[in-house]
Amino acid sequence: MALTTIFLICSILTLWSSPITAQSPPSLLLSPSPSPAPAPAPHFVNLTDLLSLAGPFQTFLNLLVQTDVIQTFQNQANNTEQGITIFVPSDSAFADIQKPSFSNLTKDQLKSLVLYHAFPKYYSLSDFKDLSSKNPVSTFAGGQYTLNLTDTSGLIQVGSDWSNPKISSSVYSTDPVAVYEVNSVLLPKAIVTTAPVLTPAPAPAPVLSPILGLAPIGEKGRGEAPKSSESTNNDSSSHGIAVSRFSYFLAVAIGALLLML
Repeated sequence: MALTTIFLICSILTLWSSPITAQSPPSLLLSPSPSPAPAPAPHFVNLTDLLSLAGPFQTFLNLLVQTDVIQTFQNQANNTEQGITIFVPSDSAFADIQKPSFSNLTKDQLKSLVLYHAFPKYYSLSDFKDLSSKNPVSTFAGGQYTLNLTDTSGLIQVGSDWSNPKISSSVYSTDPVAVYEVNSVLLPKAIVTTAPVLTPAPAPAPVLSPILGLAPIGEKGRGEAPKSSESTNNDSSSHGIAVSRFSYFLAVAIGALLLML
């Protein structure tokens, strides 16, 4: 009996001292969250393609390539924080200036002349009204190469030392790139020291004189056609016949009077 009691007590103590492990609930298997899609690459405007396709700007594009300014402008166009504004003269604008104005320029002067046609910042057409109050505005050429802008009821003019062209069209204007066509080349006195010689405008076509021999236009708005040679001959023949008949009757009358005497 004593052994049984001791065994029961030992069993109870053993169960009491052993740790009770609680069953934890099974862990939930979570599907991995999808990674966010990469941001699209920024869209850059290819200035060479734009100027090649947008209009007659081949002369200006050739100068950009010749002076390596095209790369400078392209790098600025890719800088979305600042952007670029370019004033592009048309081919006819260059044709209006005789070649001696550019032929004597050095490579550095020619490069400065091309840089003079751009602002190192994007400006929309609506920005020019406020920008005109900050004249003169520095260009990509820096230093003394500045432009004066005027906006008169939407007519925007870009003033240089020797020319004051207007913006004739917006070729491309989406931040960060703006390209505007101007109808004259921008010419600073620091590069072109004398007034450029412009090609004279072609003489107007001569005014044709009215055709002689036409009768005045009548009430119905129709002029009588000139008489043909045939109708003139007929009139002359009729007049000759009438004269001959008159002479015949006159001779008969005189003869009758002589007989009566």
